[in-house]
Amino acid sequence: MRPEGYDHDLDPDDEPDYDYDLHSRLAGPLTEPDPRAPYRVEYRSLLAREPRRIRAVLLMALAPVLSGSLLAYLVWPSHRTEREGGDRWLIAFDHVMLGSIGFIALFMLVNVASVAHATMVARDPIPVAAEVGTRVAFLTTYVPGKEPLAMVRATLEGAVRLRHSGPLDLWLLDEGDDSAARALCAELGVRHFTRKGVPQWNRAKGVHKTRTKHGNYNAWLAMHGDDYDFFASVDTDHIPLPNFLERMLGYFRDPDIAFVVGPQVYGNYTSPVTKAAESQQFLFHALIQRAGNRYHAPMFVGTNNVVRIKALKQIGGLYDSITEDMATGFELHRTRNPLTGRFWRSVYTPDVLAVGEGPASWTDFFTQQLRWSRGTYETLIKQYWKAPFRVPPGRLLSYTLMLVYYPMTAVNWFLGILSCVLFLWLGASGTQVSSAVLLMLYSDAAALQIGLYLWNRRHNVSPHEPSGSGGLAGMAMSALSAPLYLKSLGAALLRTDGRFVVTPKGGQASPDRPMTFRLHLFWAAVLVGSLIASVFLGHTHVAMRTWAVLALVIALAPVAVWCWTLWGERAERTAALTGPVPATGVASMTTERPAERPAERPAGRPAGRPADDEPRPAFAANTVQTATVSTSGGN
Repeated sequence: MRPEGYDHDLDPDDEPDYDYDLHSRLAGPLTEPDPRAPYRVEYRSLLAREPRRIRAVLLMALAPVLSGSLLAYLVWPSHRTEREGGDRWLIAFDHVMLGSIGFIALFMLVNVASVAHATMVARDPIPVAAEVGTRVAFLTTYVPGKEPLAMVRATLEGAVRLRHSGPLDLWLLDEGDDSAARALCAELGVRHFTRKGVPQWNRAKGVHKTRTKHGNYNAWLAMHGDDYDFFASVDTDHIPLPNFLERMLGYFRDPDIAFVVGPQVYGNYTSPVTKAAESQQFLFHALIQRAGNRYHAPMFVGTNNVVRIKALKQIGGLYDSITEDMATGFELHRTRNPLTGRFWRSVYTPDVLAVGEGPASWTDFFTQQLRWSRGTYETLIKQYWKAPFRVPPGRLLSYTLMLVYYPMTAVNWFLGILSCVLFLWLGASGTQVSSAVLLMLYSDAAALQIGLYLWNRRHNVSPHEPSGSGGLAGMAMSALSAPLYLKSLGAALLRTDGRFVVTPKGGQASPDRPMTFRLHLFWAAVLVGSLIASVFLGHTHVAMRTWAVLALVIALAPVAVWCWTLWGERAERTAALTGPVPATGVASMTTERPAERPAERPAGRPAGRPADDEPRPAFAANTVQTATVSTSGGN
């Protein structure tokens, strides 16, 4: 089954048949709440439903213990390097090395503990039927010149098929007041809204900041928000399934629910980059968000959601941030519902209710990761300090584990490279340990961490990844994103302006060039130079060379995949030019008339695909960090 509106250039007989219908009901069948008691969202524990949960319990217990043992072994006082009468600078570098090693091992421990914690507390909400008669607005945005109108048509055609037992209006929030967009809205019965030419809705900063998604939504909210109880929204490159509202609205029977979100999947599941990018999100959507349900605070994801308008207006609308969804959710989760006095809550459903579009090139993927990480840093700098003592402890823990993922990965990469350079060039050594024991401890700790990751793969919500797949591509994508997170962290600390860049959609993709990989090539050059220098300088510790080689593989991986893809495309073109021409070639080319093709439907795009423009929340619990940590796990 594929969503209505799905279309791409492959022959229909060759298209994979993804079961979106089944994955839109992963939380279970709709139930009716007990009318005799006030409704509160109820949950099912993922671990409690596992028939072989003893294995998971052992992994959850042993993985952190072994990672902690590795940390203790590396920084044990008797293992520290002591230089009698040595060079002062070299002694100082020894201390830097010891600190780097300790932090790297500590980050590894935090990551595995985070995954173990999420495995233990993850849960799914029990779906209930929506309340009859609620007033709902369905919203999506359009930026003329940046997004194909054909993509907007596919999204709105999906919205027209939505089922809801109450008043429902469909809205297109048009940034440019485009005449073709107005005509499309008139054709489909969709209401058109624009803030173009209204000064108070186009300001230099704040909730009505010009040329931003949150500014567009907040303008609509100011003008029409009071006419509705809830608004549902998807990014322009998402197509909602017909049961989108049926599966989300029921949770709002609980008066403290501020928003409900679902997972993000990429319908243009064709290019290697897109496939790996979706796999990279596995832990967040399959585990971390479900763990957020334990504390009633999963992160707000802008790609597909339903929001209680009164709650959003209470905090002044969507937050002014490069990742407005994460920042808005954070504000809601530290605010109380004035009617009940309790903190606002949120719900994450594993139901796949919209199919969107992911990055199809390395350029777009790198842009996405830079934006998501920068948004996380902004939340840490501008908002997080307000949370202690103002939110419940469990909720603070949940957010902390999500927010520290990007900075930990960035710092981990830097410290790994730094320790490699200090040893391979200068011979600095923070700790003196046996290579055999170190590699044994590290490999065992990493194996348990990966084992816990693989065990959780059974909870994958993606309809695209093959059943039983290990998700190794996603782990690799997180590892090779570390240099990007470091660059973004530097920009955040220097307070340079962060820009929101609309990622190409509708079958389009930014071209990859050698300059796309300049950051990775820079780090690769540093590592190659260090490895060569170590040969001449005699700094040949096997563990340090191993970490340097692993880091080099990570740095060169995207370049290698790009070159392999180019080679494959070139081979296909050559084969097409030199191959025999079928006798029925002309006839076969004319069997499908252009008029019969769906109206400009973007290639490779199911009728609805998640926008990579929404910052997807980051999480400290990503086992992918294993690969990154390995760049300097010990010396």
